[in-house]
Amino acid sequence: MLFSYHALDQDGHEREGTVEALSMDVAVATLQRRSLIVSSIEPAAKKSLLTVDISLFKHVSNKDVVILSRQIATLFEAQVSALRIFRLLAAEVDNKTLAEVMSQIADDLQGGSPISKAMARHPKVFTNFYVNMVRSGEESGKLSETFGYLADYLDRTYEVMSKAQNALIYPAFVIGVFFIVMALMLTMVIPKISAILTDSGSEIPLYTQVVIALSNFLVHYGFYIIIAMVIGVFFIYRSLQTESGKLFFDSFKLDVPYLGNLYQKLYLSRIADNFSTMLVSGVPVVEAVEITASVVGSATFERILMQAGEEVKGGATISDALGKHSEIPGIMTAMIKVGEETGELGNILATLAKFYRREVNNAVDTLIDLIEPLMIVMLGLGVGTLLASVLIPIYNLAGSIN
Repeated sequence: MLFSYHALDQDGHEREGTVEALSMDVAVATLQRRSLIVSSIEPAAKKSLLTVDISLFKHVSNKDVVILSRQIATLFEAQVSALRIFRLLAAEVDNKTLAEVMSQIADDLQGGSPISKAMARHPKVFTNFYVNMVRSGEESGKLSETFGYLADYLDRTYEVMSKAQNALIYPAFVIGVFFIVMALMLTMVIPKISAILTDSGSEIPLYTQVVIALSNFLVHYGFYIIIAMVIGVFFIYRSLQTESGKLFFDSFKLDVPYLGNLYQKLYLSRIADNFSTMLVSGVPVVEAVEITASVVGSATFERILMQAGEEVKGGATISDALGKHSEIPGIMTAMIKVGEETGELGNILATLAKFYRREVNNAVDTLIDLIEPLMIVMLGLGVGTLLASVLIPIYNLAGSIN
């Protein structure tokens, strides 16, 4: 059960927030263990549709977490206590949602909770990978180094992902505007011109008849097409929430020419980087494989890694377990095998991660170079065909009148 409270800390500052407990007495005891003097506590009111928070405005971006991790690492290196670090960050971060999370983590730390456990209560901000990395740092006594690894890793991931996403924004925008303009012309301009051509009684070329037929179809059935598209998008979204739907969509992405190769390299880069970062931080191999599976972002590679994890538990090597899957390139399994034999698996994986990041960057640059001329040709053909199908009959009609 969730309780809202108002309290004073040891310095006399007012604190308010929520705490989850089985009863009010347990909630009060929990707050007292955090050295808080409870002034009022009551069950949290259920939010109505009018008062519910919109999650869009409470979003914590990857960039926020990257900067946060770098700040935590710097403060740990400066020998600042964990509680003091999170109190400072709660007061300094610009994102209000993140500031609230930092404050709650600080409250948990003051109550005796480990950092990893306090972070685990906020899965929307800190992933399973992040929490396990912090837990490993706590067990090894290398928290400052761990947060440094996390900051470096998140920085690399953010750079690759943002570059891939930004490369697709411009083409998507241009193509979207193109289809909107074409739809407006077919539903608003072409019907008026086709009426003129039809009333003239002159012979209409076949390509113009096709454009007029398409225009009439959109005018009469456009509303139903929009409804069908909305329903289709809804069902596709629902299907993508299922395991089979995710697996099908991921397999489809990997089979698309060129884009599939780009996605494969992106996922392989993420796998190698995750795995390398956790091994360097002292996370056990089996746990590292399972955590990497949960954060790779692909149902196909998640299934592969989970199967590999089960085989590693049974005594198989990582290279043998991954080598059974065609989605994992032979060069990757060969290098992992070398890393296992030499005891340098972490460094080998770091090298692989750099290689695949470079491949992703090159693939994105090539994709951009290909998309721009293709868009120009597509736009030119589309607009040119539409204009020609309308203007040529009008020109012929004007010539016959003269």
